[in-house]
Amino acid sequence: MTDDITTDPTRPSQRMRAGSMVIGKLPWILAALFLIILPVIFPSNSAITIMNQMSITMVFALAYNMLLGQGGMLSFGHAVYMGVGGFACVHLMNVAGFFDYLPLPFLPLFGGLGGMALAIIVGSFSTRSAGTIFAMISLGIGELVAACSVIIVVFFGGEEGVSADRTLGMPFFGIEFLYQREVYYLIAFWLLLSAILMYLFSRTPMGRMANAVRDNPERAEFLGYSSRWVRFYSFVVSGFFAGVAGGLFAINYEILTEENLNLTTSGTILLVTFLGGVGHFFGPIIGTVVFTLVQTVLSLETELWGFYAGLLFLATVMFFPGGIAGLIMMHAPAIRLGKAGRLIMPYLICFVPAFFAVLGVAALIEMVFHVRHASVGDEEMSLYWMTFDSHALLPWVVAVAVTAVALALTRRAAPALRAAWNDANTPEGGSA
Repeated sequence: MTDDITTDPTRPSQRMRAGSMVIGKLPWILAALFLIILPVIFPSNSAITIMNQMSITMVFALAYNMLLGQGGMLSFGHAVYMGVGGFACVHLMNVAGFFDYLPLPFLPLFGGLGGMALAIIVGSFSTRSAGTIFAMISLGIGELVAACSVIIVVFFGGEEGVSADRTLGMPFFGIEFLYQREVYYLIAFWLLLSAILMYLFSRTPMGRMANAVRDNPERAEFLGYSSRWVRFYSFVVSGFFAGVAGGLFAINYEILTEENLNLTTSGTILLVTFLGGVGHFFGPIIGTVVFTLVQTVLSLETELWGFYAGLLFLATVMFFPGGIAGLIMMHAPAIRLGKAGRLIMPYLICFVPAFFAVLGVAALIEMVFHVRHASVGDEEMSLYWMTFDSHALLPWVVAVAVTAVALALTRRAAPALRAAWNDANTPEGGSA
């Protein structure tokens, strides 16, 4: 009887540990299932092409967030590690007989090794300092490698780049990777694997120390840890996964050019990461989805999609520095208190007029652009499924009126939303 009493308390704790392990693995299982069924939900070739682009960018953004979000190292040239990894994979694809020894699905591993090799060289001197010095070194390295792309033609291929054919290799379990759907599942596998490995790295002592060095390098040094070596290891791991993204890019597009190395690509991944939220692991994933949709959808409707993306990035940095992920996590206290439902109606009352205000401002911007660039006799323009004369007075009056009224309604609804927010985040019987 005594034995039963003494052993019983251990059983609930074991069940709790087993339950926590299952809960910890559940998001990854759901993510795997989601990636599997996604082409079934969106079977068109254009949709799969966009999903391939998203998945590659997600790997790159997660790798960049290891550097910026975890390590606090702002880089303006991280595209070079993705680009070098991609160029390495393209050259391997062109080596005669290479696929006789290594199937195509293993190729991104060599892209990662290429990115890691460059990261070891650059990180050996760039990670001595963080902050502005590191950012300027990364900018210089990025411009240097981009300039070398038109000089070292043997490796970078000059202005034309280097192309390859992924279908030359032997089939992998009968899969020849002729179709985008087959390539999608290959990219999705590497996305899931890379995300899991990067998440596990963030939970290791090295990942924790990267956070400590980011927040207080002096204290980390006082505890006996070398800030330089912690930054160096984080930088190398980030370069490896950036190279993996480059390998996936090489497989998907079968060509690498100077554009994969330049400052524009580095700036884009910085925008994506900040948009999603650098303080959260899943932030770059959200940022990638939002930016890709903005780029894909708006580019079909307007030439000013880059301008709107810049405004979105500016608004995020100024008003929501935690990014979209930070906005989501802000609701965690209200969810724990069971009061999140109280925010639905105030959100609708405030955000509906705000949405129309955004549409009104966008209409004014589009009309100004059309008036400035339209040729003689081309006064008509199409916007919001309507066709009208951009030189007429009525469209301008309507756009200004809608914008003004929507802004006034938004401002009027803001105090009620603020009060509802304070109430939803205050425990019963507590004070705001």
